[in-house]
Amino acid sequence: MRILVEGQSVYASTGGRAHQAGAPLVVFLHGAGMDHSVWSLQSRWFAHHGFRVLAVDLPGHGASEGSPLPDIPALAAWTAALIEAQGGKARLVGHSMGALVALATAARYPELIEGLALVGVGARMPVSPDLLGAAQANNHDAVDMVAIWGLGATAVRGGSPSPGLWMLGGAERLLERAAPGVLHADLAACNAHGQAEADAARVACPTALVLGERDLMTPAKSGLALAGKIAGAKATVIAGAGHTMTVEKPDETLAALKAWARG
Repeated sequence: MRILVEGQSVYASTGGRAHQAGAPLVVFLHGAGMDHSVWSLQSRWFAHHGFRVLAVDLPGHGASEGSPLPDIPALAAWTAALIEAQGGKARLVGHSMGALVALATAARYPELIEGLALVGVGARMPVSPDLLGAAQANNHDAVDMVAIWGLGATAVRGGSPSPGLWMLGGAERLLERAAPGVLHADLAACNAHGQAEADAARVACPTALVLGERDLMTPAKSGLALAGKIAGAKATVIAGAGHTMTVEKPDETLAALKAWARG
């Protein structure tokens, strides 16, 4: 579906089901250079189990209008505007950069957020100079690095838990679809953001973290350190998973999100 946020058209998947009036809203936020499709399995389950789902394409991503926003606080303000446009409150689910955005939104706009699920997140999310440089030059090396590092050890196996799909190739095709400059803008926003721990200390809603045991981009120990800053937060470490656990371990990721939603 298409919705208006701050005067611009935004695309959001509803998980394959029309919204039901009065159902709780869950907003899914994707990672750097990606779009709503990374949440295909998880958003569909929520949509068919009593929730209104918006798996959005952030500004300048996927089918949404505009340009990528410059930093995490700006993305948090945009997310707050999205929720306000729907009326009421929402639960937020974010992966990687989207997790930083979800955390910042919950810290800065607590009156809008009823629950928080952070997937593939860390207390800091630095980006290597080589990756930033390749992304700034729109060099395909940046796509390769994000896809390979994101999938980690799983990337070399090539297969997918979903029959007929190719994990590494699928990740690369998704990143290749981003407009020039989008991946660099996102990575630079993650690299510059040093407020995650301060944001965590301000969160008051029920929070779950879903972390990958073999995550090369946001190591589990960094995610656990962040969890320790959030009152009452519960962390799940998925055995064998890298950074892109929504693809590598989709069922396990969904199971952790189900527990959060039901709790």
